[in-house]
Amino acid sequence: MADHQEEDQPKGGESLIDKISEKIHSLGSDSSSDSDDDGAASKAKDKVYRLFGREQPVHKVLGGGKPADLLLWRDKKVSAGALGVATVVWILFELVEYHLLTLVCHALILALAVLFLWSNANAFINKSPPRIPEVSIPEQPVIEFASVLRVEINRTFAILREIASGRDLKKFLLAIAGLWLVSIVGSWCNFLTLFYIVFVLLHSVPVLYEKHQDKVDPLAEKAGIELKKHYSVLDEKVLSKIPLGALKNKNA
Repeated sequence: MADHQEEDQPKGGESLIDKISEKIHSLGSDSSSDSDDDGAASKAKDKVYRLFGREQPVHKVLGGGKPADLLLWRDKKVSAGALGVATVVWILFELVEYHLLTLVCHALILALAVLFLWSNANAFINKSPPRIPEVSIPEQPVIEFASVLRVEINRTFAILREIASGRDLKKFLLAIAGLWLVSIVGSWCNFLTLFYIVFVLLHSVPVLYEKHQDKVDPLAEKAGIELKKHYSVLDEKVLSKIPLGALKNKNA
């Protein structure tokens, strides 16, 4: 009997250890499945709608680097300074009605007078006159700016050529509507005021969107769905009836 009891105890001990190990494995598998579910949920959350279908942060969409830092107010002093200079220029040309040539001449007169008086004042008090720094425009930034400007102009010409070819009616209508809207806004104000408005919008809209994008993107998604519905109705009733088949065959 004692031998039988001794033989039963190891078996019971082994079964208990097996049960504990199975319980641990089941808990591990449950935790791994939970982590997988959490990972899938996080991926599903990441795949949210973003304005204009962007997949990158706003900073990278704006090109990154110093221009994006300027528009997103990464350096508040530089951004505020740029906006202040633009505001002063707009006030001088629009409200004070300064002319560009007059403003340049007056600025040069003031700068020359200050430097001349400063040099002579230092000579009277037995001090060496201050060294006027040499001002020159570096070549490399000008070449880079011209190169970027050339690329953007060529890209614009290519887009306009594609729109004028008649292959995409949607792009054509969007271009016409955009130009018509710009012409209406241009009739309200002159070019300088329009440029200043665009400059202020570039310094306010991106940074506000970056702060409130979680609220703006769902509204933009709903608006996009509604616009697609209206466009599908317009396409079904009007645009699809426009005879463009012959024109497409000629372009092909």
